[in-house]
Amino acid sequence: MEQRTRVRRTAPAVAVAVAVAAAALLALTSCTSLGGVGGVMGEPGASGVRDPYFPRLGNGGYDVQHYTLTLDYAPRPGTVDRARGADRTRRADQGGPAGRLTGTAKITARATQDLSAFNLDLHGLDVSSATVGGAEAAVSRAGNELTLRPDSELSEGETFTAVVRYSGNPATLVDADESEEGWLTTVDGAVALGQPSGSMAWFPGNNHPSDKASYDITVTVPKGLKAVSNGELKSERTRNGRTTFAWHSGEPMASYLATVAIGAYETKTSRTPSGVPVHTAVDPTVAKSSAKVLATVPAVMEWATKAFGPYPFSSTGAIVERGNDSEYALETQTKPVFPGAPDQGLLVHELAHQWFGNSVTPKTWRDMWLNEGFATYAEWLWAEDFEHIPADASFRRAFALPGNWAFPPASPPTAGDISDEPVYGRGAMVIHKIREAVGDDAFFDIVRGWTATHRHGNASTDDFTAYVEQKSGRDLEGLWETWLYGKNKPRS
Repeated sequence: MEQRTRVRRTAPAVAVAVAVAAAALLALTSCTSLGGVGGVMGEPGASGVRDPYFPRLGNGGYDVQHYTLTLDYAPRPGTVDRARGADRTRRADQGGPAGRLTGTAKITARATQDLSAFNLDLHGLDVSSATVGGAEAAVSRAGNELTLRPDSELSEGETFTAVVRYSGNPATLVDADESEEGWLTTVDGAVALGQPSGSMAWFPGNNHPSDKASYDITVTVPKGLKAVSNGELKSERTRNGRTTFAWHSGEPMASYLATVAIGAYETKTSRTPSGVPVHTAVDPTVAKSSAKVLATVPAVMEWATKAFGPYPFSSTGAIVERGNDSEYALETQTKPVFPGAPDQGLLVHELAHQWFGNSVTPKTWRDMWLNEGFATYAEWLWAEDFEHIPADASFRRAFALPGNWAFPPASPPTAGDISDEPVYGRGAMVIHKIREAVGDDAFFDIVRGWTATHRHGNASTDDFTAYVEQKSGRDLEGLWETWLYGKNKPRS
């Protein structure tokens, strides 16, 4: 993700936090009361995975294998006309609420305990019905917690399918750092951004990076608009004035990396020299300014593959929105979303995330520096290889910035700090110090080995430090204490 610039907001952020905490407590109480009813011996799954910064996100008791999301979006009136060129300079947040989203989520999961009930994360949208294993399930709601009680107990190890039908006006959420995520309405459609919790604004799921799954996302929109999502486009069909786009992501994906972008995009498909498909979707107002940097995607991918190891996904690309459609870029899987034409460094940063964050995904949000430190260091490596700027010079610039020393990168003080400067700049300094300690050959062997060992999995900071020491044969406790966890700025 691009480092976020905070925008001061008032009551909504506090109100959302209070509401979520209260709702989660109610959901847990409600869910607990279901255990043992009618002879059911299983226990309800936990309403939250106790993440250090977002304890109510995610749910316990099951592991999602696959999401099949079937969505129909009716934008607010006038959207299609604006997409055709009328008043495209109008601000996206004017003119009323988001359009209406109607969805069906089919969730295939494996029970990790005997389950009498389980939760899904869903914000705001109305649920009309739910089934588990084809039988109607009891449904209760408390804030962002949707509790399903199956007709019969689910046994540990059992694979089951839950189907939830829902609809409503999807919401834009205010994150802990006061930036916006969830469902963002644009002049000609919408874009969904999920880090860290926004995916619950448009589909029910296990909303924590520790539970990754494959996805099929099908979106129907008015004719004249396009719907773009992760992975590869499998079909496009127009009937009765509406067009349906079906996208498939075969590799595991964390929920915060899922996206749907709806608008009047200019789309292109090409390939990297090694044959990886490249799909780009660009708002027409920024197509000209984006063309030069997007033309480098194949070259960046080939360079990154040599530096970081085999590309972990079946396709790559980018989605470029207008500059004010979001406050930051995000590494949505296979197609990073950019607010306006990115510069070269930002493109490199978000594409590097496909290895660091998307394939090797953090176990908890405390491990986010592994995403952002590596992606920032990728910018330094690109500058070293192509712009004649040694990584050591980038290190010295980062070292001189006071903001990078506000807190240790592996220990942000609050949820609102996980996207702050130390996670990026000081995180990259940790990576550079490893390179200095072990030498270039060992360093790049470690990087490629790390992405291979944890490909499509989850990893923590402890996993990383142990891996580096094991592969290098070095005791690096002093490096970790000073650069990763130290509260004070070292001399150099």
